[in-house]
Amino acid sequence: MTSAVAAARPAEFAPWNDPAQTPLIRFENVTKRFGDFTAVDDVDLAIYRKEFFALLGPSGCGKTTLMRMLAGFETATEGRITIGDEDMAGIPPNRREVNMMFQSYALFPHLSVWDNIAFGLKRSDMAKDKIPDRVQEMLRLTRLEKFARRKPHQISGGQRQRVALARALAKAPKLLLLDEPLGALDAKLRQQTQFELMDIQEKTETTFVIVTHDQEEAMTVASRVAVMDNGKVIQVDTPARIYETPNSVYVADFIGDVNLIEGNATLKPDGLVRLAWAEGAPEIIATAGEGLTDGARASFVIRPEKVAISAERPEGRNNVVQGRIHDIAYLGNISTYHVELPGGQIMKAQTVNNRRQSRRGFTWDDEVWLSWTDTAGLVLAG
Repeated sequence: MTSAVAAARPAEFAPWNDPAQTPLIRFENVTKRFGDFTAVDDVDLAIYRKEFFALLGPSGCGKTTLMRMLAGFETATEGRITIGDEDMAGIPPNRREVNMMFQSYALFPHLSVWDNIAFGLKRSDMAKDKIPDRVQEMLRLTRLEKFARRKPHQISGGQRQRVALARALAKAPKLLLLDEPLGALDAKLRQQTQFELMDIQEKTETTFVIVTHDQEEAMTVASRVAVMDNGKVIQVDTPARIYETPNSVYVADFIGDVNLIEGNATLKPDGLVRLAWAEGAPEIIATAGEGLTDGARASFVIRPEKVAISAERPEGRNNVVQGRIHDIAYLGNISTYHVELPGGQIMKAQTVNNRRQSRRGFTWDDEVWLSWTDTAGLVLAG
């Protein structure tokens, strides 16, 4: 995981921490079944005004079904969905103050960029003489003024994405739903467009809900992320907290790169925990995570960038292990060392390549020491 982990919003934007704030959207005990299959399983969720909220998870986890229920394309089997305190049961998609932007963009190929953006406005109750100004405003917002008369096939993929966004925002919905909106773009353009989306969302102050399986995308754009698995919401929190303090092994493993070491946990009075993990190996001392009980089977989770690698044994640390470099991944800005420990466990450590021609201190089969502080990792139940 890159520096994109940093929260996409200023620290002061945290309505979920303010008891006086009322959520724009509520999912209350929402379940959706298709026959015998449960796609969404008893979900409780609150999303606030002006928030850029991400539903993140692997294919089949229920995130798209959750979005389709919000849009009105699916009906909840059980539970209640409200937008602005209004129960959405029985309200069709065209009567909700919600718009949806699809991965395919669904632009009309025979219409110009201008006419694509104006299409929905012409079928709304907006006065006809107001439409040109609104279209021009959307063109300015998405920096498409020069392309107004072009057809979709005459502009780039990133520009088509912005046309679809402009069209979706033209009617000023309370809520914009984005279904894998950047999936069709190449990596560099996708990264650029993520920041454009954030900028547009902040300028319009529209609530955005994005569905994605791309962890880095969710961590970059969102004020908060809901990590899903098998129809359930596993954790909802800011990107930084999802990354630094996951509430389960599943979340820790799904978000970014992580080392996992299983063992038996013994709780200490100071909030730390000892993990016995391999015969003859020193116990790991780490911070106790959520739901951990004394004597339970548990997993130590630590990010590779928090593991130091050295040729000499470091002094003054509790957590020190020796191993042999099994593999090296050079990723340009960082190098990841895969170190095999005496019992066969592979542990990863990362170093920053902060010089153009990095002096290679370590190579394959070198004996090295790995170390980390007592608070660098978590011990989580399971």
